[in-house]
Amino acid sequence: MFSRYLQQLQNLLKDIEINEKEVILTTAKKIANTLADDGLLYVFGCGHSHMLAEEVFYRAGGLVPIYPVLIEDLMLHRGGARSSDFEKDPDFAFTFLKDIHFTEKDLLIVASTSGRNPVPIDVSLYAKNKGTHVVGITSIYYKEQQSSRHSTGSHLSEVVDTVIHNHIPVGDALIQFDNESIGVGPGSSVTGIAIMNSLIVEATNQLLQLGVNPPIFRSGNVDGGAEHNEALLAKYQPLIDKL
Repeated sequence: MFSRYLQQLQNLLKDIEINEKEVILTTAKKIANTLADDGLLYVFGCGHSHMLAEEVFYRAGGLVPIYPVLIEDLMLHRGGARSSDFEKDPDFAFTFLKDIHFTEKDLLIVASTSGRNPVPIDVSLYAKNKGTHVVGITSIYYKEQQSSRHSTGSHLSEVVDTVIHNHIPVGDALIQFDNESIGVGPGSSVTGIAIMNSLIVEATNQLLQLGVNPPIFRSGNVDGGAEHNEALLAKYQPLIDKL
């Protein structure tokens, strides 16, 4: 069964490569233009989706101007069920959004596979109100099969500027047992992280085409890496407090 699971992941990645190609290219170009204009790339997600923000932040071989919106109450280490309750709370986003300074120069990626809970939607609407271009990484299948929990009745895909479909089936379980009564093998983290790194790679390519030297971290575990990174940190630490 593990081979079947890995094959399912490969199928999903191929679907994304083929069907999301144009939106990934377009989004990567927007990211490149954002960074070339001294804007920041913000990334936000609740629960397991927060890993997409951590994946690309302060990462060897990754872009530097990335601001991970990491809210501890929405992360699993403070309590799994607790984080889920907060994500569904229609008022919770407004307890932290005042401390995040989105501008029209920035771009925000919001990850939520179901796209039905209030907090990711409220973060998106708040950023859009600040003039920030908002990209949602989500599964369109949920909009087709599950109602929204947001007061507007909207899903994430309906409020963002750009949608990247992660092609994850409802329930996020790729392998079924016992006549489909048991589902295991989630795929959203793998596809989400692949989408994020695809955007970073292509945005780097676009920056080079613009004639901009991409600000890329090098591994601190190779000779010269720490020295290279020190200059980048000096520039971006005043803008990104988590650095």
